[in-house]
Amino acid sequence: MSLSEFLAKKSEFYSKIDPFVAFRIFEKYQKYFKIPPIIHIVGTNGKGSTGRFLAQLLEILGYEVGHYSSPHLFEFRERFYLKKGIVDEDLLEKTHQKLSLILQEDLEKLSYFEYATFLAALLFEKCDFVIFEAGLGGEYDATSVFKKRLSIFTQIDYDHEQFLGNTLEKIARTKLKTMAKKALISTNQNESILKMAQKIALLKGAKLCILKDLSSDLLENLEPYKAKFKLPLFLENNLKLALKACEILLSKSQTIKALQNLTSLNLRGRLEKLKENLYIDVGHNVLAARALCEYFKDEKIEIVYNGFLDKKIFEILKILKPISARIMVFKCENEVRALANEQIFEFCKELNIECEEFKRLDEGKKTLVFGSFVLVEKFLKDYGA
Repeated sequence: MSLSEFLAKKSEFYSKIDPFVAFRIFEKYQKYFKIPPIIHIVGTNGKGSTGRFLAQLLEILGYEVGHYSSPHLFEFRERFYLKKGIVDEDLLEKTHQKLSLILQEDLEKLSYFEYATFLAALLFEKCDFVIFEAGLGGEYDATSVFKKRLSIFTQIDYDHEQFLGNTLEKIARTKLKTMAKKALISTNQNESILKMAQKIALLKGAKLCILKDLSSDLLENLEPYKAKFKLPLFLENNLKLALKACEILLSKSQTIKALQNLTSLNLRGRLEKLKENLYIDVGHNVLAARALCEYFKDEKIEIVYNGFLDKKIFEILKILKPISARIMVFKCENEVRALANEQIFEFCKELNIECEEFKRLDEGKKTLVFGSFVLVEKFLKDYGA
């Protein structure tokens, strides 16, 4: 069975999961996976950009790096970054066939994400550094089955409550319990989360670095990069995490060298400026909404929006209100996971935000396309961006 045929049988979204499937399968077949210890990125926001910044820094220094992230915008292969770009279709197909021979009938037992994770392990087995971004981000996430070189924790907030728990404490605990013997965490956290991280590090005997800020020489080299690429604050924070991770893995002098040669972030949809007056962002949650309010502070912009019903739509809209000239609902459907669509109109009315269905872009007005990957993917396809 080809890769495309196999993926057609799987759904990217699911309401129930068996958290132990990936662990059982890895235990059964682990002799076939020669992947080096991974750099594991866990958190609610910023995992993708932190991982890609780190991959680019390590590549500048001559290392071969694999970066596994999710979800994707257009094609499944976007989840696999290798040799400074998205993996090519032929290599992906060959690796799928190899994985099929290894797992045989057990291949069907894997969810879409679990399958992609094992595929990444085969793709990246010859790399010097391998970066895995957690999916649900908990101790039972498929990415947690592999040995870790370093854990990186981005900002943690409410996330996938139906799987991880309905309190911040429960969500943080299942994420932080993935901690490796070496770990790095951003201080951009609730104080209780930092205390929990320190406690878990003590219990595990882990060396935990809490990143308050970079050293003065790294900050000095960061300033021209920030100015050149007009980094929003959240991407600056994610780059700082990547820089500190690079320093932990290698050295400060090598990290400075990499930073001095760093190009723009090679990852789509992270407050990406498509053209004058048009931005896209796939953040889709409360933390992302706050970051966007900070970036567009003191402005009023058009916001093309939609999100899944299981997200905090009302809270997101409330956060966006200070920068919203109006909300334009980009209606679309998903067979598996319901989008808000009509509910957005109701929430906007309650919040006294001007709202209408999206019809067309006004190129004379600054516009942000914000929400789920499904929304941004459809917008980009429809408008050829």
